[in-house]
Amino acid sequence: MPNNFNFPFVLSVMGAFIASFVVANLYLWPTLRALPRANALRILASLHAFRFLGINFIVVGFVSPALNSAVANQIAWGDFAAAVLALFSIAALTWRWAFAIPVVWISNLWGTADLLNAYYKGATQVADVGFFGAGIYIPALFVPMLLTAHMLAFMLLLKRSDVVVQNKNSIGRSAAYAPPRTGFPDSL
Repeated sequence: MPNNFNFPFVLSVMGAFIASFVVANLYLWPTLRALPRANALRILASLHAFRFLGINFIVVGFVSPALNSAVANQIAWGDFAAAVLALFSIAALTWRWAFAIPVVWISNLWGTADLLNAYYKGATQVADVGFFGAGIYIPALFVPMLLTAHMLAFMLLLKRSDVVVQNKNSIGRSAAYAPPRTGFPDSL
């Protein structure tokens, strides 16, 4: 094990991934897949609009001065770009621009790559996770939720159409109603 391995931090990140997946599976995915694809993608992009928070990695006092400034800059500006792309995706989906879906693809590819790169940089170039200071909650909580949201967005992007899931027993219910189901694979 590397000298900088921090078991409690790794355990909290793993717990956040598990909790994010469970919540997404039980509550988010059943709702999102029942919506028109553009509306569901807009909801997921809204979560990424808050990635402006990552710019705090270059704010003096938010992180330790001992944090590698190259890593901090890459995390900060990568998150900033992801937030801008998310807002652009929201606008494109809201105004139904012809190129909205390609914009969402670009936003999700960039956002996912940026988050994975930040984890890689943190694991290989940060000697102590304590150097993240007040920002420790970003990789421990926020990143697992965002990666789960990216996974859901990719699942929606891979849908071939904007068809709303229909309930076979929808007597007395609107045609767009779909009862909550668990498990991602049956919904594609």
